[in-house]
Amino acid sequence: MKFQNLGQCLSFLENEKELIKIRETVDPYLEMAEITRRVFEAKGPALLFLNVRNCRFPAVSNLFGTYERTLKIFEPELQSVKALVDLRSDPGLGFRQPKKFLSALSSLVHALPLKSLHPKVMENTCGIQDLPLIQCWPGDGGAFILLPQVFTRDPDHDSILRSNLGMYRVQISGNDYLPGREIGLHYQLHRGIGDHHKKALEQHQALKVSVFIGGPPAHTLAAIMPLPEGVPEIAFAGALAGRNFRYGIFHQHVFSADADFCITGIVVPGKTKREGPFGDHLGYYSMAHDYPYIRVTAVHHKKNPVFPFTVVGRPPQEDSNFGRLIHEIAGSAVKAEIPGVTAVNAVDEAGVHPLLLVKAHERYLPYERRRPRELLTHAARVLGTGQLSLAKYLWICAHEDHPSLDVNDPRAFLIHMLETLDFSSDLHFLTKTSMDTLDYSTQNINQGSKLILAAAGEKRRRLSFDFPPGFSLPHEFTEPRLVAPGMALVRGPGFKTYAREKIEINRLKSHLLGKAGLSSIPLFVVVDDTGFAGASFANFLWVTFLRSNPSHDVYGVDEKTRFKHWGCREPLIIDARIKPFHAGVLEQDPEVEARVMEMGKKGGPLFGII
Repeated sequence: MKFQNLGQCLSFLENEKELIKIRETVDPYLEMAEITRRVFEAKGPALLFLNVRNCRFPAVSNLFGTYERTLKIFEPELQSVKALVDLRSDPGLGFRQPKKFLSALSSLVHALPLKSLHPKVMENTCGIQDLPLIQCWPGDGGAFILLPQVFTRDPDHDSILRSNLGMYRVQISGNDYLPGREIGLHYQLHRGIGDHHKKALEQHQALKVSVFIGGPPAHTLAAIMPLPEGVPEIAFAGALAGRNFRYGIFHQHVFSADADFCITGIVVPGKTKREGPFGDHLGYYSMAHDYPYIRVTAVHHKKNPVFPFTVVGRPPQEDSNFGRLIHEIAGSAVKAEIPGVTAVNAVDEAGVHPLLLVKAHERYLPYERRRPRELLTHAARVLGTGQLSLAKYLWICAHEDHPSLDVNDPRAFLIHMLETLDFSSDLHFLTKTSMDTLDYSTQNINQGSKLILAAAGEKRRRLSFDFPPGFSLPHEFTEPRLVAPGMALVRGPGFKTYAREKIEINRLKSHLLGKAGLSSIPLFVVVDDTGFAGASFANFLWVTFLRSNPSHDVYGVDEKTRFKHWGCREPLIIDARIKPFHAGVLEQDPEVEARVMEMGKKGGPLFGII
């Protein structure tokens, strides 16, 4: 469907019986988020909250709560945009498949933004305090806008096409922000807005910012789309919506004409304030840090606006469907940008960025026994590409060894890797490098390490789902269990310091050295709770790759450094215990949980849904 605004989308979903209206008064503090989480888990409908406590505006959540509903919202324009991306990656495709060329052409027509003389979003004004002050987790620093579209222009250019539209954290209450006058802005260093902000600071200017909320769903997706350098998100928004992005300009601020709300302001030059904590998509709190903030100049809204929001937390959440859709649209673009790479998966269950699985061609020296050579070239390209650069653990294997291996099946992929890896030569560390701002497995924000594991050639070992006869552990390590062939969990003592950790892990390494049959179990992960970490493979991935920093927490039996290259014999050991400096795990408020569950009983608004 082509939607000119959010209201049309909601009417469509209601007719499709994909939306329900909640008429009871709901609390934006924790309750609305808990309702959304419960309905998402039940694969339920979108939720239109008509009576938000202390707010005159309705709010909607779970719009993209199922992948099937997400496809309904973006079809049929989705296929045209995908054709456009495919043609950009392979221009010759237009000659081989003329229908695809015509489909892409229709998207291209809608990519050019159009100026509107009377944007409806400018018809009314309100204050920040009038918006739904939605707080999702008890430890959050305040309320956040949870589906913002943050717009900035390049200070060196007035063109609307030299702009950035991104989804960054916007905190609208709490901390030391002046209520109604200041709001927090948290963006990662590599984002497009960062370049604009840097230029503004160099020119001693205040960066003008507009925050759009609502509008056609395509605008929301455009704000998180990893587009190639130089492709403006507003062009993609128009192409996906099947309707050119309409905008207005007032006092040098850009307005999305079809948005429900628009906040305008300036990033205060050279100053920061504490932002956060925030319950994030890794399943932990992003802790409070100093970030730039916006001095609000105005809040505009259209007649009868609706405030869309989502809930962020440990995957899967609603944003998991966005990730799946982005992969569907941009899959060919990744392969074109990194020739030789045949498949990529940023693993949702591990928090997306901590674990990246890649297949690529290994064609160097074909007359020799295949070993990882070209794979390392591909790995370097992957870690230098957009948001893929945030990866912490990169597992990459040769496409030729297993052409049918699916990167979207992490269990099968890791089994193949562990069967093939040469632990003496195939592990490559990058230390003291930049890290995902949201990753707290290190003691310093934005700093950490990465590990590339590259496997090619014949299988070196057969994995087992049983410990060998007579298997034992040092006394402080207990509860061994296997979560998959070749992958073991053991419970370790509570982590105190890295000095003590090294002593404990060395004792484990010495104990395992020379034990018969352990080549069939080449990965040991030390955890605090084997019951939780082993309850599902998703739990195993989440604990292992989120709670470890490669340079500090990866060990190996008989490990050595030769000519500055680290290697070991199997098993490899990852210490994924919780460290004192780690961020807190997200936990729901029991009273709010109980209150929401009451809404699912007979006579309640969520009866038959949760």
